[in-house]
Amino acid sequence: MEKYQVIENSLITKYRKDIWAKFVKGVKEFEMIQENDKIAVCMSGGKDSYILAKCMQEIQKHGKVKFELVFLVMDPGYTRENRRKIEENAKTLAIPITIVESDIFQAVEKIEQSPCYLCARMRRGTLYSKAQELGCNKIALGHHYDDVMETILLSTIYGGEFKTMMPKLHSTNFKGMELIRPLYYVREKDIISFAKYHQLEFLNCACKFTAENNDQNLNSKRLVIKHLIAELKKDNPYIENNIFKSAFNVNLDTIIGYHRKEVTYNFLDDYDKEDSK
Repeated sequence: MEKYQVIENSLITKYRKDIWAKFVKGVKEFEMIQENDKIAVCMSGGKDSYILAKCMQEIQKHGKVKFELVFLVMDPGYTRENRRKIEENAKTLAIPITIVESDIFQAVEKIEQSPCYLCARMRRGTLYSKAQELGCNKIALGHHYDDVMETILLSTIYGGEFKTMMPKLHSTNFKGMELIRPLYYVREKDIISFAKYHQLEFLNCACKFTAENNDQNLNSKRLVIKHLIAELKKDNPYIENNIFKSAFNVNLDTIIGYHRKEVTYNFLDDYDKEDSK
């Protein structure tokens, strides 16, 4: 049996509960895949997107809904070594990748403030454009449960607003395109376990800026949030689930204000009306 076949088999056997079942739950609960979809699975070279790619291949083979897949890897200016690693992993896992060339690293090289944010925006736009060019109506990203949970705290603590990472959303800049996150319920620790079990080595961060400045990762806000959650978990083992579920259980009667598109609401807008009923 080829290595990729062993890996595929373990998804629905050894890791059925921790990865496969949670992946399927997210896809079904949030109605991510419809008949005749053509989905571009966007791959960065990291563990999350490779696991996503294998899950998508499996649900395409064994699911009831018929849809197409393409696997996009955008090269924003990777080193030769990183590029080779991405290609080798794709071959090992039997993922037929399409590489999109770009010079994004070079374009943001001289940006001093928020180069990572600008880089991410440019990469997302390039992937949307290529996916649309190939006839896709959706792109799939490898964000997982921990990304969602951390985003809630990042937004609250650093952004002064309550928001989360949505399981799917319509693109505002690319008409007819939709973004989906099929690993929404999958924990990062289980993805790491899967990779270690199969002795797979993926890129951690292929960005030239973090490669040149190792302190950048240590100072990242997301890493601070990870450490904060780890500390909170020492006293409350349910803290991660509570943070994640908070976005599902918003009590609007206890919210001072909220906004949705062009509409802004303040609790005073109907405060006296409620009292008069």
